[in-house]
Amino acid sequence: MNIKSRLTLLFTMLVGSIMALFCLSIYFFYDQYREKQFYSFLNERGQTIAQLVEGGGALTNEEIVKIEKANNTLLLDEEITVYNGQDSVIFSSGSSEFDLPKSTLAEVRGGTDVKTKIGKKDVIVIRHILQSQNNPWVIVAMAQDLLGLNQLQRLREILLIGWLLCLVLVAVAGWQFATDAIRPVSDIIEQVNRISAGNLHQKVSVGREKDELALLAETFNSMLNRLQIAFVAQKNFVSHASHELRTPLALIMTEVEVTLMKRREVENYQDALKGILGEVKEMNELVNRLLDLARTEEEAFKVTFQRIRVDEVLWLAKSFVQQRHPDYQVEILYSDIPDNEDLLIRYGDESLLRTAFVNLMDNACKYSDNKKVRVVLKVPAEGILITFEDHGAGMDPDELPYIFDTFYRSTSTMDKSGFGIGLALTKRILMMQGASIDVDTKLGEGTTFTLLFPSF
Repeated sequence: MNIKSRLTLLFTMLVGSIMALFCLSIYFFYDQYREKQFYSFLNERGQTIAQLVEGGGALTNEEIVKIEKANNTLLLDEEITVYNGQDSVIFSSGSSEFDLPKSTLAEVRGGTDVKTKIGKKDVIVIRHILQSQNNPWVIVAMAQDLLGLNQLQRLREILLIGWLLCLVLVAVAGWQFATDAIRPVSDIIEQVNRISAGNLHQKVSVGREKDELALLAETFNSMLNRLQIAFVAQKNFVSHASHELRTPLALIMTEVEVTLMKRREVENYQDALKGILGEVKEMNELVNRLLDLARTEEEAFKVTFQRIRVDEVLWLAKSFVQQRHPDYQVEILYSDIPDNEDLLIRYGDESLLRTAFVNLMDNACKYSDNKKVRVVLKVPAEGILITFEDHGAGMDPDELPYIFDTFYRSTSTMDKSGFGIGLALTKRILMMQGASIDVDTKLGEGTTFTLLFPSF
């Protein structure tokens, strides 16, 4: 059963149950009202006959019965029996014989009315106060409320037919309601089916305001955004890798072809292999940088962060840089370090953050004549502040908007080895971990990178 049919069925059952309960309530309360009115009418009839018997004088029982039947146009099979103060029957208008126990007669004379049923007839037992102040009489009045029962049956038929007709109308209305409720879902399905890898930029729209279906469409759009970013990242990685690997591969092929053109001395082959080895190392470094770049784009969608101490990651980065380049000088200075070590803790990925620190340290030493970088760690009120300061070539201020672009290299660094990936990778890592990075540079004087990890 599809959602539309299930919604229609549930809606019809719910409303039908409520309507059935409403109809039953009407029927029940009307039956109570009819019964109360009929007992009241029997009471009046019994009192009337008792008054006739009390003041009848020369009237015989047969004459009183005729008078009673002549005035009875609403009741069916009415029977009235009157007991005197000595519990003897002094009047009876029917063939039924009553043998009420003395306890019941005494209870009724005390003022308690007794109401019961005998077959289809309603029976009421009441007292009649005499004018002579003798013991009250007891009246037993019984009859069948044919008119009231006919009205009750007619009401029952009207309620049943009305309930069935309303049930049909509710089912039709429920089907229309379910159709209208499901229509946006069908629209979303149709729109999603039209989206493929080539048009991930398309968005799913719902012609409604902020309801659950609109939130569903927003969730789809958010998922499509993530997929689009992933596809773009994959495309960029393939494009960057093919672009950057083309040159070293061409050099390796040229070196091999030239070497194989004729027979050479062993030293020549060794020189050629050394050149190829250098190119392979460059390719390996480039591939590692590209993989780190791809990893940051992948990790952006994963929550793998843990508690790390930023100062310890700085020392790890320093050890890594000086292990690879023993001539590099990395000086780390602590300024106003707090007693509370928790202020140095942040949530992040330790290996990625170390890569960002290594890139900044490596660039500062590589592009400085003295191969030195000065790192200052402070913990002000706004968070953790780290500066990487060098006295190298610096950069033209006009180039600052582009230094974090992938494969961009400033004019002052063209004579050095590099791929233009380090700063782009560093910024992505820092943004991923909630930090910011700013640059202050002067051409020919040096550059200072400032990192801020905001406080919790």
